[in-house]
Amino acid sequence: MDPVVTVIVPVHNTLRYLERCLESVEAQTLGRRKLEVIAVDDGSSDGSGDWLDAWARAHDNVRVVHQEPSGGAGKPRNVGITMARGTYLFFLDSDDYLGRDALRRMVAMADREDSDVVYGRIVGVGRTAPVEFRTTSPEVSLYDSPVYWTLAPYKLWRRSLIEKHGLRFAEHRLLNEDVAFAVPAVLHARKISVVANHDCYYLEGRGDGTNASSQDVDWVDQLAFVGGILRTLADLVPAGRERDKLMERHFHGEVLSMFAEPYLARDEAGRKEIADAARVLLDEWTTEPIMEALPPRLRLRVHCLRNGLLDELTEIVRADTEGALPPALLEGDRAYAAYPYFRDPERAIPDSCYDTTTRVRLNQRVDSYAWDGPVLRLTGSALLAEIPAAGQTAGVLLRRQGYTYWVPADVADDGTYTLSVDVGRAADGEPLPDGIWSMRIVVSAGELRKEAWLARPEGSDYDVSPEPRIVDRGAAGPGAAALFHSVAHQHLNLDIGDTRKLLPTTARGTVARTRFGRVEAAARVTVPGWLPGTGEARLLLVSGGRTLTAPTPTEVDAHGRVSARATAEGAAPGTWELRLRLAAGGFSRDLAVTDSSGEPVRLTVPVPLVRQVRRRAAGVLRGR
Repeated sequence: MDPVVTVIVPVHNTLRYLERCLESVEAQTLGRRKLEVIAVDDGSSDGSGDWLDAWARAHDNVRVVHQEPSGGAGKPRNVGITMARGTYLFFLDSDDYLGRDALRRMVAMADREDSDVVYGRIVGVGRTAPVEFRTTSPEVSLYDSPVYWTLAPYKLWRRSLIEKHGLRFAEHRLLNEDVAFAVPAVLHARKISVVANHDCYYLEGRGDGTNASSQDVDWVDQLAFVGGILRTLADLVPAGRERDKLMERHFHGEVLSMFAEPYLARDEAGRKEIADAARVLLDEWTTEPIMEALPPRLRLRVHCLRNGLLDELTEIVRADTEGALPPALLEGDRAYAAYPYFRDPERAIPDSCYDTTTRVRLNQRVDSYAWDGPVLRLTGSALLAEIPAAGQTAGVLLRRQGYTYWVPADVADDGTYTLSVDVGRAADGEPLPDGIWSMRIVVSAGELRKEAWLARPEGSDYDVSPEPRIVDRGAAGPGAAALFHSVAHQHLNLDIGDTRKLLPTTARGTVARTRFGRVEAAARVTVPGWLPGTGEARLLLVSGGRTLTAPTPTEVDAHGRVSARATAEGAAPGTWELRLRLAAGGFSRDLAVTDSSGEPVRLTVPVPLVRQVRRRAAGVLRGR
């Protein structure tokens, strides 16, 4: 029987990582009978080949191929593709490793959704993961998701997709051999899925600088190679918004990436060669939407390259690589990155190349929250990055359909703030109306303003929201208030009026008969914020559509513990359930009363004996 997954492992002088790598495959919960491993030793000189042979002798699902060094991972992977028998292919670099349940989850997704490609969550080990996947999705779009921003091969690929289109990796290359494979693969894929709820792939950052991406290359040749990738993209995606979105990724990742330390390391003639090679691609593929989407540091590189401003380009690249830039310049509601030559009349570089307004980040966090009577107090930090911190202001927008209210915060120069939301005054001095209120932090510097959702603090003490409570809302009287986290994103929301029924819905109680035959009922419940004089508590007896109330002496302590008792008299024959009614201002709630086992507390009132005798007598007479 053919395997389900063929794991292809290119190996070149990675002896110290091999055991961890292949043990992670052996440990897969998918099961070894469903796996085959093809390890291709690409001319290793550190003993990796011998180690692989020994491993294969002990594992009958492992095959090893030895070949002369090819100068990159492309040829070993292609050898593996040719030999593979699995329904799916997975390319595993020999210095990386898999999460234990990775392949089972990815195969389950591919089988269930008929996916051609499945991305798994990537974890960086000593380096940053290229993309952080947060949401598991049965189908994603290349144009509205981050999947196109990671074109590395460590994904699950349906082998029939690869064979149908004759896809192979570029050989004899250290960089982007995988991009040349992945671009046509993902563009031809019928469906792409993501498994984000499990750590699938661990991406190792070697401390010895031997990752392929760290090696020196012929950048002129590399740019010509990248040009071929861009032409493949253009052949498969018509000109327009979608092609521009994908091209933007290549401007970041391949076209402009060498205009950093590699560019500065060349002499003047070498820099001109790289610039001339890049200009060919930029003249062919640059569009206005791509320019608008790029950050200022790349926008400026494109402008200088296309206009032959090589000295200016060198200084702009140096400003990026030799230290932090000064804070951005503010003019009205616009921000401009502080790169050299801004508004220099001799260079006449457009302001739009420096404009960073849409990229100013709002860095914010919530550190704590707590109720202080009717006031919700929050502390945190909120700053517009790359903008002078002094003078920034902050506050929270409370929004509900049809309403928006502003609550300012007290902000220090370092961005830390304290915020007090008084639900009795938050609506422009009036009580906040009932409903669900979203909370968004807003930070302003001059006329520039950014906003974001408030999120749950990171501390373990805030895994749950603070207890719902009754608060004094001034002119509106007592009412219910609660802070809760949204399920999907853990955003903070205010619930005024107990819309989501967050306050207690049951009370604990008893019904007992005294030795004199009197029935006494009692109930107790804790409602935070319910203080003496807050409202009224009353015991009810309910049977069908009938409700009896009784005078109810009530005791309330400083912690909101409500104790009520009453004598059940005058109830008609039948079975009655005990309820506790709480009413305060606009808030009213009838609580079911349960016993210690959680069962409803009931009172059964029998038919009086005299009435029973009369009924029996009447029956006898009718029987005559």
